[in-house]
Amino acid sequence: MKVIDGSILEGGGQILRVSVALSAATGKPVKIINIRSKRTRPGLQPQHFVAVKAVAQISNAEVKGLQLGSKELEFVPHQLREGDFFFDIGTAGSTTLVLQALMPSLAYTPGEVTIRVKGGTNNPFAPPVEFMQCVLVPTLKRLGYEASVGMTKRGFYPKGGGIIKAISKPIRRLSPLTLTDLGRVIKIRGFSFSSRLPPSVTEGLTSGAEAVLRRAGYQDISIENESRKSWESQCALNEGSGIFLFAETTSGMLFANDALGRKGASDQKTGMDVAEGLLSQFSTGAAVDLHLADQLIVWAAMADGVSVLRTTQLTLHTVTCLEISKKILGIEFQIEGREGEPATIRIEGKGIKNLSTLA
Repeated sequence: MKVIDGSILEGGGQILRVSVALSAATGKPVKIINIRSKRTRPGLQPQHFVAVKAVAQISNAEVKGLQLGSKELEFVPHQLREGDFFFDIGTAGSTTLVLQALMPSLAYTPGEVTIRVKGGTNNPFAPPVEFMQCVLVPTLKRLGYEASVGMTKRGFYPKGGGIIKAISKPIRRLSPLTLTDLGRVIKIRGFSFSSRLPPSVTEGLTSGAEAVLRRAGYQDISIENESRKSWESQCALNEGSGIFLFAETTSGMLFANDALGRKGASDQKTGMDVAEGLLSQFSTGAAVDLHLADQLIVWAAMADGVSVLRTTQLTLHTVTCLEISKKILGIEFQIEGREGEPATIRIEGKGIKNLSTLA
């Protein structure tokens, strides 16, 4: 059994999610110690508890130490399952981080899987549901993996209550990725959204973003305004707002940036800041969004062949994913570049196969 030290590098929930994700996808048991030891509230919190429980249910795993606050966990996976599953975090914890832990194993199930997760859909320090839908899933299609992600109800902190839905189709094996050519930006799309707030909120977010993008010379811009009222089914349980922008290039690369609205902050300024953050990624000449890079590592590690990713910024999260993937799968990787700067990552995937006759 591989032992993973949860205190290394990023030292947070990502180590736990990557460990159980790779364990379930490959059938390799793992033991994680010092879980989230670098966080102010170490150990398993509700979101992490549900993520492990969800992956365990999909993989028929035996789990020791699965309780709130636990700092040590043993995860022994068995046969992956198909079917429909529903997981309720019970708080406003991130639904997308639960899905992030699930998706690698979903690629290797014997048949189609439908997942619903209840909690927060747009959280600080977590990918929004729009990122999964518009950036991650289309990029994973390049590996041959087919999935869809949608939202039936939005959820903000503190009440949560949002619901996302994912449908996953299994694959025999994953193809490697070569993402090194930035290309030229051809269009920018986005969503400004709010619940239980006046329409002026989303209008301010959109106008701020559009002003920055047009000033930079971009013309093909479309940002949808979603202003939900309390009686609408998709409306969140409490007030909240945000903006998500993404860009597509001639080489098919996808970049994104987002932010949640804050009380007392100018909506227009928030929109401007998000647009400026998106534009700053283009200036590096690199091809992979800095928030996408770390999420692709697990997939490249499982793929059949060598993947090469040129990312706009090497983050600690990306390095952490590489080290955990090496520990569990024995992959080899090389990095050209330093943390906080553009970098090229080369990963020799292990060619994990789906042995199910139905895949």
